[in-house]
Amino acid sequence: HGGKIFIIPDEPGEDVVIATHHANRALNDDKVKVFIFPKRKNKRIEGEIVEIIERSKTKFVGILRLSGKFGYVLPENDPSGIEIFIPKENLNNASDGYKVVVEILEWPEKSRNPVGNITFVLGSPGENNVEMNAILAEFGFPLIFPPEVIKESDRISDIITPAEISKRRDFRKATTLTIDPEDAKDFDDALSLQSLPNGNFEIGVHIADVSYYLQPGCSTDEEAYIRGTSVYLVDRVIPMLPERLSNGLCSLSPNTDKLCFSAVFEITETGKVVTEWFGKTVINSNRRFNYNEAQQVIESGEGELVGELLQLHKIACCLRDERLKNGSFAFETQEVKFTLDENGKPLGVKIREYKDSNKLIEDFMLLANRKVAEFIGKKMKQDRVKTFVYRVHDEPNPEKLSNFSDFVSKLGYTLKAKNQKTTNESFNKLLKDITGKGEQNIIENLAIRTMAKAYYSTDNIGHYGLAFDYYTHFTSPIRRYPDLMVHRLLQNYLDKKPGADKRFYEERCKHSSEMEKKAAEAERASVKYKQVEFMADKV
Repeated sequence: HGGKIFIIPDEPGEDVVIATHHANRALNDDKVKVFIFPKRKNKRIEGEIVEIIERSKTKFVGILRLSGKFGYVLPENDPSGIEIFIPKENLNNASDGYKVVVEILEWPEKSRNPVGNITFVLGSPGENNVEMNAILAEFGFPLIFPPEVIKESDRISDIITPAEISKRRDFRKATTLTIDPEDAKDFDDALSLQSLPNGNFEIGVHIADVSYYLQPGCSTDEEAYIRGTSVYLVDRVIPMLPERLSNGLCSLSPNTDKLCFSAVFEITETGKVVTEWFGKTVINSNRRFNYNEAQQVIESGEGELVGELLQLHKIACCLRDERLKNGSFAFETQEVKFTLDENGKPLGVKIREYKDSNKLIEDFMLLANRKVAEFIGKKMKQDRVKTFVYRVHDEPNPEKLSNFSDFVSKLGYTLKAKNQKTTNESFNKLLKDITGKGEQNIIENLAIRTMAKAYYSTDNIGHYGLAFDYYTHFTSPIRRYPDLMVHRLLQNYLDKKPGADKRFYEERCKHSSEMEKKAAEAERASVKYKQVEFMADKV
């Protein structure tokens, strides 16, 4: 960092400063063992790296510079400033000045430079495709699916047999719809609505049954686990599953029989859940809406499935009011959307709006996620606590909260932070007060940074931001690996199978959280790249 090396200890404590000649071939973000020197008065703790326990990465993106018969690559975005030596036989036909992906093979003890091998030639710097692939490679996401994964997914049958349908609850006659972004290719979730004789409604939250098509341990499952998540860059989606599954078999496209794992609720007009049911189903969606189309129906009160959409909207509003009353945050983060030409050059930029149709889907997804987590965590405790994958969120660090409170007070706003309920209520009031103001964006971004990060864990500490005691991710198994784990665990427990191995799932939770973080960083990097590209001719 700025020419200096710092070690952040595992246990809370002061950072250790390392001189560059004591780095002993360690690179940024490596996990290392450190020898601490005797502490000198009024000086920072200093030390020497004695062992590299785990490399954070072995593949880097950089520009190749040829020098005679060999080359060097200086990795981009790496503060250590190393140059990787590439012998002639490892150049992979890359040209001078090309952007490449290079893997460190070895680092001889007496050598200043590690020795590498070019694994992927990205192409000329500045080209959209090259830069987007460079971002993916930088964060460790694979650029292609291995051939065995493609072959395996191509072999999966698309025929739903009558025997399979007979094992499932049949929702094909229920009015069912999907609402997704305009450019979506994979539809994870659908909603069904049926009126009941007692005046209540049966609402089904139907989620693509990926676990039916993907057996644990197969090549496609292993690849999905490694990726952990789909990655959404400005101009493309890098799916977690091959297209045959993500856009084909598993996607809940309309007017086709589709296999689902569903959470079905009897709900009153005012959003009170009377009964719940979880299990495997078969659906046939009547209509695919994008958010704008659904929004138009909600606003105008006319159009296809208007009765169903308005009823779902009304119940979603009740669920939302109840959630906010209980202290859930009302964050509405703004997404930047670019208009790109055919070469990926940004022509314009706009903020993607978050309207009632988006909130409608979100509220039913939150309901399904919460009820599944409660069902396992709360109601299945009779024998012993079941191992499960929770989505958890800790309370904010008091120091960060205090700094944020001081900052907003200078802009004329107040934030009361006595306990969770008053903090959340005060946060929501602040978010309401700043709507439409010039400082809205900066305050919202700082508010999000003040919060702890949500992550996956087998230890349930609840979800602070949503004010839920139990929460999980059940609703997006096409694009998130944890949801697939949740489906498998839930089905095992419905089948009365014994509890799962906690250590095995905790390790998978950690990996999933790590990949989610990397995906978010890659997405942000692609947005930043396009923002800079858009402004380049406006200096």
